[in-house]
Order: sequence, then C-alpha cells, then structure tokens
Amino acid sequence: MGKINGCIKCIFIFFNVVFMILGCVLIYATVRATAMTLQMSSFGMPGLGWAWVFAIGVLGVSSLGIYAACSEKALFLKLFAGFMGTGMIIMMIFGIIVAVQRNQIKTIFYSGSSELVKPYMKEQSLRDMLEAVQHSLSCCGIVSVNDWGDDIPNSCACVSSNLGYGGYGGYGGYGGYGGFDSTKCKLKPLGARGPATVYAKSCGDLIFSYVDIFFKILLGFFFGFAVTALMGLLITIFMIHQVKHNDTGGDIAMKGY
Repeated sequence: MGKINGCIKCIFIFFNVVFMILGCVLIYATVRATAMTLQMSSFGMPGLGWAWVFAIGVLGVSSLGIYAACSEKALFLKLFAGFMGTGMIIMMIFGIIVAVQRNQIKTIFYSGSSELVKPYMKEQSLRDMLEAVQHSLSCCGIVSVNDWGDDIPNSCACVSSNLGYGGYGGYGGYGGYGGFDSTKCKLKPLGARGPATVYAKSCGDLIFSYVDIFFKILLGFFFGFAVTALMGLLITIFMIHQVKHNDTGGDIAMKGY
C-alpha cells in the first residue's frame, strides 16, 4: 500500500503531466515568438531570455513533481514544495511588474504630451510598427502628429472623402474640388515636411487597445500560475505529511515487533 492517498496522488500526477505538456508548448511558442518579442521590447516587455527560463522551469519542475509523487520520497516532495513556493512568489512579482508597466504605458498614451513619447519614438522598431499601422488604422502619431517632429511620413497622409467646391483641398490648401473633412483630416504643422494634410486622429488609443490585450493576457498568465503554484504547494505539504505519518507509523511498528 502506498504512503500517499491514491486519489490525491493520481490528481497530482495528472496536473503535473498537463504542465509538462504546457512546458513543451511554451518552449515551442518561445522559439516562434522571437519577432514579436523584438517588437514589444520598446515597451519594456519581458525579453526572450525570461521566456526560455520560464518554459524550461515549467517543464523541469513538473517532471520533478511526477517523480516525487511516484517515488513517494519526502526529500523530493520537499524540493518540489520549495519550487512551488518560489514560483508563486516569482509569478506574483512578475504580475505586479506587468501591472505597473501597463499603468505607465497607459499614462504615456493618454497623457496628450508628445514630450513623454519622444524617448520611445527614438526606437526604430516602434517607428516602423507605427508607420505600418497608421495608414491601415487612419491615424497619425501616438499622441499627435507632433510625435514625428519636422519629418512626417507619408503613412500619415489623409485624403478627405467629402466632395464639393471650395474649402480646403485634399492636398492643395485652399480651393479645388476635394472637400476637407476636419473630423478626419487636418493641416500638417507649420514648417514640417511631409503630406499637406494628415489624419486628425492619433493612434494612441487604438495601439493601446491592442497592447492592453497583451498585458491582460500576461496578467492572467502570471497571477493564474501564482494561484496554481499555491494549490500545488498546499497539496504537496499534505502529501509530505502523509509520507511522514506512514514512515513514523512504520518505525513504531518495527520497535513494537
């Protein structure tokens, strides 16, 4: 007869097998996510190195849990419990860091000040990503067109769909046939190079809505793993108690004999 309750042992092994499979999936996803990680590095996202450590850690610790439960040895169960406690603390720390970074980025996007955006606009990866989304999302700049300084890219060019005589032309200033829709387009800043009219709407709200989804996934991921680690720690402590109880009972029986 085993030292650990059979039902608890089976459930414990099952969940560790699930996490071992998850560790393999995370390793595969980490390999495939290199390009995305490089793009998000401008926002201070966790780098690829941390993803490797986490993926290998999930695989290794879950394998240790399976062996500890099968061997029913208190030493390996205590080692697994130590990893669970450490992992829970680390996941909580990462979750808090992600929450703080999310609030900082939200402040930048909704501040309305181009001065806060300037340090990020120096990153070429961010500039390339912003240019890629400006035309498709019909917006210009993170906070405003002023984010680009004196050199506005063609991806900010706006052509009004209104038709009629007079008013501002789509690209030619006063006059012409192209009507000017002030809700969609506006004149470029004085002295700036680039299209005559640019999108009036900034990309900050739109970009943050997508970035926020990524942050929410990370928050759910880290805090979800923290709760899972806590449950694993409690079950492991119960299993250690059962193993010690059986070992102590065995020693008493031998002495009585």
